[in-house]
Amino acid sequence: MKEAVRGRRAAGRASGRGKSSADGARRAVPAARKNGRRASRPADAADPLVVAKYPVGNLVATANAAEIQELVGRILQLVGEDPNREGLKKTPERVARSLGYLTRGYDQDPYEILGDAVFTETYDEMVLVKDIDVFSLCEHHLLPFVGRCHVAYIPRQKIAGLSKIARLVEIFARRMQVQERMTREIGRCIQEVLAPHGVGVVIEAYHLCMMMRGVEKQNSIAVTSCMLGSFRRDPKVRMEFLELARSRRHTV
Repeated sequence: MKEAVRGRRAAGRASGRGKSSADGARRAVPAARKNGRRASRPADAADPLVVAKYPVGNLVATANAAEIQELVGRILQLVGEDPNREGLKKTPERVARSLGYLTRGYDQDPYEILGDAVFTETYDEMVLVKDIDVFSLCEHHLLPFVGRCHVAYIPRQKIAGLSKIARLVEIFARRMQVQERMTREIGRCIQEVLAPHGVGVVIEAYHLCMMMRGVEKQNSIAVTSCMLGSFRRDPKVRMEFLELARSRRHTV
């Protein structure tokens, strides 16, 4: 399984190396994505001065940090603010760094992360990791949505390291997202890497684009689910998962 995942990633890198930017190295343009991940990385991101200033983040955003700062400063002007006043002087730089951090999932391969911690085990009952914190950006308004994710699967002789499940959720969340797609992406990744009997994913989240603007409903929560394999076919399996996900956490 690990070899297949690594082989897919190596093939993606090989195809990405053959591409070149039309305007040279100074402006990074996102390359084609596979599984939501860039196939190639901008040369600028290796600049030690840039990396030192933006040590963690989306590499394309890091390479284009100066231009993002200029655009943010212009936006501040267009909404009637003075970008040179004390409170806003460093805002463009902070926003550039923040956007790089919040979208760093583009530079991580969830299939490789999960595939690097797969173990052979005869356990064949449900595995559930619940209440995984989710912080993501709605791609429609670039406003956050926050909540919890519950992930379960029934192994078929292969189990994953529990921390990798949470890391998988984090990778997909740190991208421009819609909750519906992210729920499906998490489920399909686990299904493809582990080939279990079934997978269930539920995300519950508050969307600031619905709370701060528009209808301004403060108590509405969006719930999405992805049921694959036995979780879709067998009502008893699905009900067990949903009941365990709904139960509140108790001190162990």
